[in-house]
Amino acid sequence: MQAKTAVLLGATGLIGNHLLHFLLEDDYFTTIRVLVRKPFAFIHPKLEIQITDFSDHDNFHSALGRGDTIFCCIGTTMKKVKGDKTVYRSIDFDIPVRAAQWGIDNGFSQYLVVSAIGANASSSNFYLQLKGSMEAAIHALPYASLHIFRPSLLLGPREEKRKGERLAQSIIPALSFMLAGSLKKYRAINAADVAKAMLAAAKSDKTGINVHEYRQMKTA
Repeated sequence: MQAKTAVLLGATGLIGNHLLHFLLEDDYFTTIRVLVRKPFAFIHPKLEIQITDFSDHDNFHSALGRGDTIFCCIGTTMKKVKGDKTVYRSIDFDIPVRAAQWGIDNGFSQYLVVSAIGANASSSNFYLQLKGSMEAAIHALPYASLHIFRPSLLLGPREEKRKGERLAQSIIPALSFMLAGSLKKYRAINAADVAKAMLAAAKSDKTGINVHEYRQMKTA
């Protein structure tokens, strides 16, 4: 089998952490390069860690290196950025879009990115507008294969304590049966299921632009 290299952004996040383990356990990719801001204690023969300053364009571009597939699971919250929308945009828009742009320069042919259900560049909601604008910017790039994942509420343990989200995680799954038909895409989903769907999509032969919502991610 031809050697393949994957780059992962957001490896310490809820989806990214699951995806990292799936990638390391699977034989499809022979090298997994993770771009992280700070060192983390994880050793594996397939793993290559690049400490990256995402605000330094030259460093970021170089850290991507060359390869086949980029997985982008990076994202933040208003709490983490203390309500600063400019900082929020620099993480949830600038990093995914720059990685996609420079990935083309570096020879990558496939890009997979986590967005959000309801993403719309014309939305009056800051978060959904940001995700929609990010999707639109990446759509314009000449990837042979682009996969966009739009989960609703993510289920799974987080390091960051979010009181409202913990409450939602305990209530919404029990009410999921009420979200049927066109509303099914709003069902909560386990972060591990999103990660599995991302790996399955990367291993598929689908080309063009592919959007994955609840149903597609649960059947992957």
